[in-house]
Formats: sequence, C-alpha cells, structure tokens
Amino acid sequence: MSNDRQTLSRRLLGLLDLTSLGEDDTPQRIEALCARAVGPQGQVAAVCVYPEHVTTARRALQGRGVGIASVVNFPDGGEDPGRVERETRRAIAAGADEIDMVLAWRALQRGDAAVARAGVDACRAACGSGVALKLILETGELATPGLIRDAAELGLDAGVDFLKTSTGKVSVNATLEAAEILLDAIAARGGRCGFKAAGGVRTLDEAAAYVALAERRLGADWVTAPHFRIGASALLGAIEAELGS
Repeated sequence: MSNDRQTLSRRLLGLLDLTSLGEDDTPQRIEALCARAVGPQGQVAAVCVYPEHVTTARRALQGRGVGIASVVNFPDGGEDPGRVERETRRAIAAGADEIDMVLAWRALQRGDAAVARAGVDACRAACGSGVALKLILETGELATPGLIRDAAELGLDAGVDFLKTSTGKVSVNATLEAAEILLDAIAARGGRCGFKAAGGVRTLDEAAAYVALAERRLGADWVTAPHFRIGASALLGAIEAELGS
C-alpha cells in the first residue's frame, strides 16, 4: 500500500460530506451511515441527509464534531422562495447546521435571474450567520460554460458559503470542466466562498483530480473542510479499503 495513497485517503476523509439521499432511507440506515462517519482513521466533515432524518443524525453524532447537513428545494430546484424559507427553517430547527439548497436553475436558463436569486436570498436569510449555505447549481443541466458562470456569480453575489456542482439526481453531475469554472469564479472573488463537488465522485483518483484542480486555483492551504468538500457515499468505501478500516 502506497504511503501517498494513505495520505490522500486520510485527507479526503476529512473533506467528505458522507451522503445518503435515498427515497427509501430509514432511521436505521441513517444511524448506520452515522456510525461510519467516525472511524478509527478519522471522521468525515459532515453527513448530508434529507430533513426528516436530521434529528436521527444529530442524535447519533452528538458531540462528535461532525456537521449535519440537509437539503432544501431538492432535487427539483423549484421557484417558490416561500418553500425554500420554510424548508430551511424546519431543517435548522431539527438540528441542521449546514444547508444544501438547489438553485432554481431553470429560471436562470430562461433568463430570469431575479427568480433564481429570490430563492437564494430567502435561504440565506433563514440560515443567518451561523448556518453554512451550500448552493447547488446543477451544472450538468445548465450545461453551457456561460450559464454555469452566471449561476456561480449569482451565488457569490448572494453571499453563499459554498458553490456545489450537483444534486446527484440528474444524468450529468460533477465534472472537472464545471468545477474549473466555479473555482475560477471563487478565486476571482478572493477565495472566501468554498466549493463542493457532488455526484459521481466514487474513486480516490476521481477525488484527487478535484483536489488538485482546487490547489492549482487557490492553493493547498485553501483545500480544507471550511472551503472544500466532496459529497459522496461510495468514496468512503474506497477510502476505507485503502486505509484498511
């Protein structure tokens, strides 16, 4: 086993948002997920679950230092800011300390940036200063570099804490090409906002490519959990296999 691969695996573990967003998730499945979030080799940055499972995750990880993330406006990216606010407030009340919100990307596609921005503003207001907001741009559906860039700028203007590629629920999810656009936009604003790759990142080599891209754009010191995440579940298996967990 390569020491370099072990070092990479331990680093990736601390950048991981361990995710379960299955329509048939049960409390028992979420408890099992949380049990894997803290292991002998270290712990993940956060677990990400549907709002109805936040309480279960919070109870299972109480005092362990793992963030509890939940999704809103998910996965469809609807255009009702009232829905976004309600879902955000409920998730936070249940114990979420990170919110992954889907942008109303279809509005952006048809040129109605104000509608897309309204939902983000509603979520940002509901999160306040103490809850991190990750904005899911659904870059695979936006498809064109221009629209992906527009979505990134919209999120940055709204003061989100992370730009996230995808829901993982569409045919094209995270890609290095989209990540490059998002990271360039983040770098142009001084690197305050973070980045999250989500959807389809399953192997150590795939994850390492995103880490390397972020390091080239923003430096190795920037690529830490407050700024950089990978949303995955299969990746943990690859990390555990490498570390012998």
